[in-house]
Amino acid sequence: MFQQVKPKSKLHAAISILELIYHATVRDVRKGHGNAFMAIALNVLQALVFVMTFYVMFSILGLRGAALRGDFLVYLMSGVFLFLTHVKTLGAVAGAEGPSSPMMKHAPMNTIIAITSAALGALYIQLFTLFLILFVYHVAFTPFDVDRPFAAFGMFMAAWFVGVALGLVLLSIKPWFPTFVGTFTTVYQRANMIASGKMFVANSLPNYMLVMFDWNPLFHCIDQSRGFVFINYSPHNSSASYPVIVGGVLLMIGMLGEFYTRRHASSSWDARR
Repeated sequence: MFQQVKPKSKLHAAISILELIYHATVRDVRKGHGNAFMAIALNVLQALVFVMTFYVMFSILGLRGAALRGDFLVYLMSGVFLFLTHVKTLGAVAGAEGPSSPMMKHAPMNTIIAITSAALGALYIQLFTLFLILFVYHVAFTPFDVDRPFAAFGMFMAAWFVGVALGLVLLSIKPWFPTFVGTFTTVYQRANMIASGKMFVANSLPNYMLVMFDWNPLFHCIDQSRGFVFINYSPHNSSASYPVIVGGVLLMIGMLGEFYTRRHASSSWDARR
């Protein structure tokens, strides 16, 4: 327990790291509930509540006609799934184990493994939720077609990637400004209820309203994904490369910040949270 076994080769080291990431990811998935199946079931229920809430709201307000031609529930789910994946991943990475966490006292553990496991745990839960809900809807209710499924899945992964990158930036500054990070994370997640654009499409917005949303990488992910899901929608006011570029920049900033913070780790940080 108190000795670190030096790997015999690079392959052995890689396998050991992957095994550690796997166990840390399982631990992260079970963190929300003692039973892993219940943790996933609660996430599925939350996604269903989101979809049904927007469905009822659009129906009462008579806004269904403003949506795209095609399956209305698929239109809603194409926005809700990306929104939940982005904000859940951001929260998971921003709340990952830091350099002063007791878990870091175990020799094989480090912050990179903690961050990776938090990101993969969030991705696993959201992917399971996505495929389960779409499968049940396709089989039990009505069949539907996705125009370009792999491209649409690529935008799903882009939303996850931006969530990881922004969460890493917040994690790197959390020990220095814990109150700010907690407030910003909450405000950002709530603001994306509207700023993500999951309730409308970019092509329907006038220019003076478009500038209020096109700063948001998640807005581009959702609008582009709908262009790949629906054959009769071609997004002209969003970009598929913008979220990837923003995510890459934020990831580099987050890695630099995390490295600097790790070098100045102090046990007293935990007392300020």
